[in-house]
Amino acid sequence: MTEFVTEDRRTRLIEGVYAAGREVLAIYERDFEIETKDDKSPLTEADMASHHALVALLEAEAPGVPILSEESGEIPYGTRQAWQRYWLIDPLDGTKEFIKKNGEFTLNVALIEQGVPVFGIVHAPVLDTTWVGQSGKGAWKQEGDGPSHPIATRQLPDPARHPWAVVGSRSHGSAEFEAFCAELPNNERVSMGSSLKLCLVAEGKADLYPRLAPTSEWDTAAAQAVVTAAGGEVLNAHTLEPLRCNQQDSVLNPFFIACGQRDDRWEMALRTSLKS
Repeated sequence: MTEFVTEDRRTRLIEGVYAAGREVLAIYERDFEIETKDDKSPLTEADMASHHALVALLEAEAPGVPILSEESGEIPYGTRQAWQRYWLIDPLDGTKEFIKKNGEFTLNVALIEQGVPVFGIVHAPVLDTTWVGQSGKGAWKQEGDGPSHPIATRQLPDPARHPWAVVGSRSHGSAEFEAFCAELPNNERVSMGSSLKLCLVAEGKADLYPRLAPTSEWDTAAAQAVVTAAGGEVLNAHTLEPLRCNQQDSVLNPFFIACGQRDDRWEMALRTSLKS
């Protein structure tokens, strides 16, 4: 059976995401309008420009494969549950960071097969950096025009010698996150916006990313593919089973944790923090 994301297709997809990123960057570098969606979250013209560019890319590259985007109309679960393979995209993850102009936003494209993110591209236009992960192939990072290089999660360091690096959200904190960190051995916080937090775990610059606050599947799927391809895991915080997509009517994720390595110490801290 021929692999769906071949090397040539992967190259074309990355190039297409780069092109969408250039459109977003052009808007980022000038004044832009900000609207408010029904859920009170912000929306800019960059969100929609990226949405249209990515949908056009995927429709041209893989006609007939369904696409679910944060900015597309609601698709009933009765339709979605029949999808064995589909694209899941967040045209602009980190809109708040985009508005703040701190550069910590990304374009996310994931391929989901039977509920599992098996391929993902996370592109940060301002940082000119891209992370790619593909099940069975590995994960890579590319900066600027330089060559891509493999990335991998790291083993947990001995906290007596080196603190664990725990990534937290730049814009969305929670009491559960604070309780989790308080239960851990020696640790230090790293603040970051958008799906870049997951990418830090994927490339071994952070050890844990507990997301104990609401997210949607399009926020995480692409970066989850990168983390798992790099040797890590993205787990439901309550069950410690791998996070899955398209399993229910809602596209909201459960609380989750991304890790480079399982360990009884952080698992116990997680259980304790979720009970508090």
